[in-house]
Amino acid sequence: MTEALCGDDFEEKLRRYAEAIVHIGLALKPRQQLIITAPSDAMPLVRAVTRAAYEAGCAYVTPVIEDDACKLFRYRHGTKKSLDSAPRWMFDALGNALRSGAAHLTITGADPFLLAEEDEQALAQGTRAMREASLSATQPMQELLTNWSYVACATPGWAKAVFPDLAPQAALTRLWKSIFTFVRADNDDPVAVWKAHNAALHARVKMLNAKNYAALHFRGPGTNLRVGLADGHRWCGGSERMKNGVVCNPNLPTEEVFTMPHAMKVEGFVRATRPLSYQNSMIENIGVRFEAGRIVQASATRGEEILHALLASDKGASRLGEVALVPHSSPIAQSGILFFNTLFDENAASHIAIGAPYPHCLDRFDKMSPGEAIARGFNDSRIHIDWMIGSDEVDVDGIAASGLPEPLMRAGEWVD
Repeated sequence: MTEALCGDDFEEKLRRYAEAIVHIGLALKPRQQLIITAPSDAMPLVRAVTRAAYEAGCAYVTPVIEDDACKLFRYRHGTKKSLDSAPRWMFDALGNALRSGAAHLTITGADPFLLAEEDEQALAQGTRAMREASLSATQPMQELLTNWSYVACATPGWAKAVFPDLAPQAALTRLWKSIFTFVRADNDDPVAVWKAHNAALHARVKMLNAKNYAALHFRGPGTNLRVGLADGHRWCGGSERMKNGVVCNPNLPTEEVFTMPHAMKVEGFVRATRPLSYQNSMIENIGVRFEAGRIVQASATRGEEILHALLASDKGASRLGEVALVPHSSPIAQSGILFFNTLFDENAASHIAIGAPYPHCLDRFDKMSPGEAIARGFNDSRIHIDWMIGSDEVDVDGIAASGLPEPLMRAGEWVD
């Protein structure tokens, strides 16, 4: 059925996409096990990746399937007390598998508006329970202990959200075509194309690391934000070397370069330029103000209670863990499509993330005590939530250690 909806070449592009996931996204090793987490509507991609994984010598593929309807039943028919529960045992098992060397693939594609009509307080309660239970599974990936990747699959619910004016079949086809374009599966050899794209991102990373800016200054409508950078920060982007020696792409697609802010050195105010889709809930028109690194004021026209709950998750949840730069010439930005999905929307615009940083963005992190890392700007938190702050109306300066500004991006584009 999916093949009929998406054209005669759908199977070939799906095969290429799966090859890119296995060989670039995961860089799967022979005899390595693979765990795939995916929505039930993503089975065409799950099967294609499973086949490609076994062809690459995978030892065993374990799919873990989630279902939108079952998730909705929790809020419609469960008791209020049940929202405090979460399958910690499952996340513990996943975390143990990753620490033992398994690779992990997350396939996103759930309906971003699935829970739009549900009570915000109930959503905050349920998401908090899931977030806390999932820490044992997310930490091995955040610490880059094993190879992992985060990709997307077109699904009817997501397609309807992105293209509400199209008939369901046309919307699904349009979303698949967009995904294939942005993950470069419409090329004859997407693996080779991805290697070239990674090289370009690595060149940008090298330039930024050589600059060694003390801070970044964002200016635009509703935005005047100075983001101090951690002492000894390291820019990253594209493929990364995991601690098991595998070089993989944690995100497909990816257009960003990113680093670690200093948790205590963020000042000013910023307004989101795209909505945030978080666990099937929408948070729109986020506006926050920072003082001494901490968000002291936060608002949203939709999902504000969820936003406040996230910021109150722990002591570090109201501070930054990531700042990323993405040019407005990104293919995803140029498409003009709002995906309501962080994997795609964060690669259309520069963004920030509250909560935990990626430790590899701090030079020699493994050699530091926790106190030394925090003194250099490391933010201690259990969450990591990105939202977009860049556009073609936003300028970015790099601030040298001397305090002098240097144009880095103008109207959302790199200044070279």
